[in-house]
Amino acid sequence: MGLAPEDLYEVDSDVPDLHGAVLLYRFDGFMDAGSAGRLFTDHLLDTFEHRVIARFDVDQLIDYRARRPSMIFATDKWTDYDAPELVLHLLWDTEGTPFLLLVGPEPDYQWERFTKAVIELVERWELRLTAGFHGIPMGVPHTRPLGVTAHANRSDLIAGFEPFFNRVQVPGSANALLELRLGERGHDVVGFAAQVPHYLAQTTYPAAAMTILNSVTTATGLAMPDTALRESARRADVEIDRQVADSDEVADVVQALERQYDAYADGANKQSLLADAVEGHIPTADELASEFEQFLAEQGHAEGDH
Repeated sequence: MGLAPEDLYEVDSDVPDLHGAVLLYRFDGFMDAGSAGRLFTDHLLDTFEHRVIARFDVDQLIDYRARRPSMIFATDKWTDYDAPELVLHLLWDTEGTPFLLLVGPEPDYQWERFTKAVIELVERWELRLTAGFHGIPMGVPHTRPLGVTAHANRSDLIAGFEPFFNRVQVPGSANALLELRLGERGHDVVGFAAQVPHYLAQTTYPAAAMTILNSVTTATGLAMPDTALRESARRADVEIDRQVADSDEVADVVQALERQYDAYADGANKQSLLADAVEGHIPTADELASEFEQFLAEQGHAEGDH
């Protein structure tokens, strides 16, 4: 006999009527290029009033030795422990509409039981839509509008979003399994992957979080201000442009990606942007990311010398 999904979580005794509300979710540990998903969740928690209404038992879900929580040792004793939390927040948008945000570490164990537990809460509160989000690295330049890969159990939920892949096999994740199982149960569910320039995948890239915000508001109808994220994205773009201009090698690669992007947009190249436009001309994602990271590190050391 399997363990009951409801034993994985505890729900607050004071939960308002959530019929027709939206659930957003993101888990640490899965791919999140440019920290796009993390920046968006941080923006939500910094912007809106919120409180925790449910907690999952991470002791049953997390492999502590695989990602050890930090602890503080002071002089002669342990003084603090940064315990991991997988929690469900209740928030209200700028129009007072309630919505939910599930955040925390991606479970290492019991994915099926975990997804059943989340689905129980979706059905218990009669939520109307669930949405996941994160960032993925792509061969695109930061100087062009960022794309988003959208997916859903029903195509009308993502009307207006252009499909990007036909069929691809990738490593599984808890958030992808949750989307699959929700759809199988007949619940409306969408997912958004912001397409982050692969040379910025390891940086913090607010423009990608802006892409997620715009996608989520379009799909859910929630009212979310973007002023803080937009300003962060503007400052980051200015700094990226400055550093690219200081490196002829990186500038050449960005220009090559611009030509590839423009050819695709103009319909001259119908292949995926994942493919090289000219064989041998554009480095691989790993090569470019390594080169750009080295350049940024050198810039950081130079600035520190002044």
